[in-house]
Amino acid sequence: MTKAVIGIGGMGRGHLRYPGSRLLAVCDVDENHLKTALEIAGSGVKGYKDFREVLDRPDIDIVHIVTPPHWHALMSIAAAQAGKDIWCEKPMTRTIGEGQRVVETVQRSGRIFRVNTWFRFQDPFYGFGTTVKPVKKVVQSGLLGWPLKVTVSGITGFDWKFYWSGKTYLPPQPVPKELDYDFWLGPAPYKPYHPHRVHETFRGYWDYDGGGLGDMGMHYLDPVQYLLDKDKTSPVEIEADCPQQHPDACGSWRRIRLKYADGCEIILDGENKDIWAPFIQGPEGKLYRGFKSDIPGLEQKIASLSGPEPQTTDFSQAVRSRQKFALNAENGHRSCTLVNLAKMAVRLGRPLRFNPTTPRFIEDEDANRLIHEPMRAPWHL
Repeated sequence: MTKAVIGIGGMGRGHLRYPGSRLLAVCDVDENHLKTALEIAGSGVKGYKDFREVLDRPDIDIVHIVTPPHWHALMSIAAAQAGKDIWCEKPMTRTIGEGQRVVETVQRSGRIFRVNTWFRFQDPFYGFGTTVKPVKKVVQSGLLGWPLKVTVSGITGFDWKFYWSGKTYLPPQPVPKELDYDFWLGPAPYKPYHPHRVHETFRGYWDYDGGGLGDMGMHYLDPVQYLLDKDKTSPVEIEADCPQQHPDACGSWRRIRLKYADGCEIILDGENKDIWAPFIQGPEGKLYRGFKSDIPGLEQKIASLSGPEPQTTDFSQAVRSRQKFALNAENGHRSCTLVNLAKMAVRLGRPLRFNPTTPRFIEDEDANRLIHEPMRAPWHL
């Protein structure tokens, strides 16, 4: 199988060496990024500035999309329409509406899609000291009771991500000759160039991402969604305790609560006040940091519990077999919706009520306008 990587800054260069496919092309609007990636990739790899030229190549099977999130939906849709399978960085999309369109296009085209976060099926989940699988066994057994409250504390990373905030005063500066800034902006509203808007610090601006929450949210929230068996729904109540936000620059937050219709809750503790609290708490028991519990004989009980349904966790295998990857467009959109709901509550500074079926906010047109934000011409979904 062959692949191309679009967006080859720091994260993108990490995608050059993933096994299971042969690299044929790299693409970036920054000539310096392109030059560095070509030096790493070696002979036989061609560089491009326009991603559409990459998608036109019939000899490329897989496209890795490692751009800022404001490009993810456009490129994912175009890649699916071009018959490519897609490996997309997190967050999957910048808005809920973009995620809907990606899901629809991937389903119509029959392409294989994965989001680049993996904690629902491998590696220890933040703070648990174990992979998600044994935690899932405990949750689905009912030992903890129902509904559950899952708390993710700042100690696992959200606290230092607060520093990934935007700047509220950016005096215009000349665009570097190696960067096509207009193409970098693409569908985002035009703002005068400043180096803090691009590359490593773009996440601090609502136009391109959502601060540390946008960057890391799917890593934290997708495993929780899987644990709670919420891959087909979304919370109905969202509230954030945070300072008033700037209209352009993302700021910090203290606490975010997302509540489902059945009473299950997810708490994001940005201030790290719940450092000793259980990660998962139900009416019948608790699981603490380090996979400790107040349930007597839990280890022996886990050994007798049935495991979760098997998942396809090798992307190359998924492409060859045409089986859905473990974190695909559908459930990836739901976990990205968790991120986007939290971002919107922070951005608007008020509690939100959400209908996961429609999907629309209840009696809040300002929030509904953020579901489908307009794109700068000529770009559109």
